[in-house]
Amino acid sequence: MDDPAYEEGEGDEAQGLRKIIHVDMDAFFASVEQRDNPELRGKPVAVGGSGGRGVVAAASYESRKFGVRSAMPSVTAKRLCPDLIFVRARFEVYKEVSQAIRAIFRHYTPHVEPLSLDEAYLDVTDDIRGIGSATRIAQLIRQRIREETGLTASAGVSYNKFLAKLASDQNKPDGLCVIRPGEGAVFVAGLPVRRFHGIGPKGAEKMARLGIATGADLAAKDIAFLRANFGSFADYLYRAARGIDLRPVRANRIRKSVGGERTYGEDISSGHALREALDNIVDVVWESIERTGAKGRTVTLKMKYTDFQIVTRARSLPRNVADKREFARLGHELLEALLPLPLPIRLMGLTLSNLEQAGSAQERPRDEAQLSLLL
Repeated sequence: MDDPAYEEGEGDEAQGLRKIIHVDMDAFFASVEQRDNPELRGKPVAVGGSGGRGVVAAASYESRKFGVRSAMPSVTAKRLCPDLIFVRARFEVYKEVSQAIRAIFRHYTPHVEPLSLDEAYLDVTDDIRGIGSATRIAQLIRQRIREETGLTASAGVSYNKFLAKLASDQNKPDGLCVIRPGEGAVFVAGLPVRRFHGIGPKGAEKMARLGIATGADLAAKDIAFLRANFGSFADYLYRAARGIDLRPVRANRIRKSVGGERTYGEDISSGHALREALDNIVDVVWESIERTGAKGRTVTLKMKYTDFQIVTRARSLPRNVADKREFARLGHELLEALLPLPLPIRLMGLTLSNLEQAGSAQERPRDEAQLSLLL
């Protein structure tokens, strides 16, 4: 449901703060399938392959009640939800719907940074339509998405990307949440650390052992403590606990890589389990590579040990990676070179980079205005 009680103040622009909206479609792939096939509505649906090596690409809210999640092996999903209905992905349809949704975004601002087919950041600070409120713009966008696509979207509104993304997840599905200037640190303080991007189950367990359960607990730790326990991850944690994010919305960002990673509920250490985990990630990432049409020369394997140290290994070819088989082979070669591991891992990822026509877009953030909220 919408939460109209929250509205950004008229003085936000004068303070030099951005107005950022994060829009996230609700169970996008699965919702498209339920929209197009009435027989699937109200039933637990998973988009993906149902075979022994299949992976869930998306899960309907009905299936999520049973614990089914994206990137989960299909056999695990079926065990959790015996009545789960698997549907083959139709990426061309999802892409077409996504383009229609992005056209709605661009009616309100040219500053749109897509993160995937189903979510994007919008910077509406300039208010080109003279609507007068970022909250009202978010409401209009959600209304148009429903009317023009038959789907629902959740949105978060705030003064930076980190908070806007947290807000969009606050009242899902079909919800709206606004975090106004001055409220970011308070909002974050009340959240469990598991809600922070990048903190998985094992990370939350480690923090619990250190007496950190909420954003407030995290904010109480100084940077020296965080660096001693979390290494390079410390700077992100320090800022996130205070609701700070200085990244600008980067419109028309050209993709530099295609990849995916997964944080595991249980540590992985055996060679067999690591190889199987990598195979699952290859399946998921290669679907993204095919969907985007990406062509690249470098394959990078990323792993995070249980002590939060990260190791990456890469292999580059003099030409583009030919196909999924070669992508998987390169990934496995990188893994085998690291075995046996010194510690179990809690995260694994695989990325294709050195893409054709890679580029960048840069924009100066309004750092001082955001930081002044903490003074």
